[in-house]
Amino acid sequence: MSSTASATDANAETDHQLMIIGAVVGSIFGLAVVALIGLYIRSRLTKAKVKSDDTSSLNIEPHFQGAEIVRDIVVGLSDGLTVPFALTAGLASLGDSRFVVLAGMAEIVAGCISMGLGGYLAGRSEIEHYNAEEKREWHEVRTVPDKEEEEIFDIFEPYGMTKEDVQPLITRMRNNPTEWVEFMMKFELNMEKPDSSRLWISALTIGGSYFMGGLVPLFPYMVIANASTAFYVSIASTLVVLFIFGYVKASVLGVEQKFQSALEMMIVGGVASGAAYGIAKAMPQPKI
Repeated sequence: MSSTASATDANAETDHQLMIIGAVVGSIFGLAVVALIGLYIRSRLTKAKVKSDDTSSLNIEPHFQGAEIVRDIVVGLSDGLTVPFALTAGLASLGDSRFVVLAGMAEIVAGCISMGLGGYLAGRSEIEHYNAEEKREWHEVRTVPDKEEEEIFDIFEPYGMTKEDVQPLITRMRNNPTEWVEFMMKFELNMEKPDSSRLWISALTIGGSYFMGGLVPLFPYMVIANASTAFYVSIASTLVVLFIFGYVKASVLGVEQKFQSALEMMIVGGVASGAAYGIAKAMPQPKI
């Protein structure tokens, strides 16, 4: 009987070690994704060189152009912190950390794949929408150019420009239909041409951020056998990561009130996690 119990304990210990190894490997993968994202953001942080009016020196102004990446990270990380936290917190009442880790890892992997595919499909839909509108604009430029000219006048009229002021632009547009269509897409429809190369970048960013975020509330259950204790550590670690992420995000975007932005991220994420936990807790709990 004792040998059976010893074998069971040994298997449980092996499973626990494998889960920790899996989490470490997954973390390395997530960090690699984050590193690639960081390199991409750095490449998008360009410097525009503008000539001075009275000297030949250059005025270098930094412009951050990685807002899409930041948006994807926010979406992935916030979901990754919220959903797995609610799941693990709800299962913590069963008192079995091993069960919490197994269910949590399954949810994180599934959520990572789902969020990544969602980001990819959303990018594809955006490209298809842009192409459809661009095709419609080409048709209008070819068939009803006079109407398109009136729309250009309507664009500039709020800025106090008359038809005579805009006429040179109209003449140039007529000589270059490609520029005309691009102008109408940007200024009439407020649509920027999507970057097709961002499809997989967006998918990896959202999926990787979700995975990294999901490990935060789950990791305490991997190293703490008592599920109740791990639950409180999970709450603290989730709030701390939310605050740090909010501060880093504000720094990258150049927001002046970094502490306020970090506090806002922590409060919003905490409320969302608490609401999700409350709903999970309200559901009928299984008895083991």
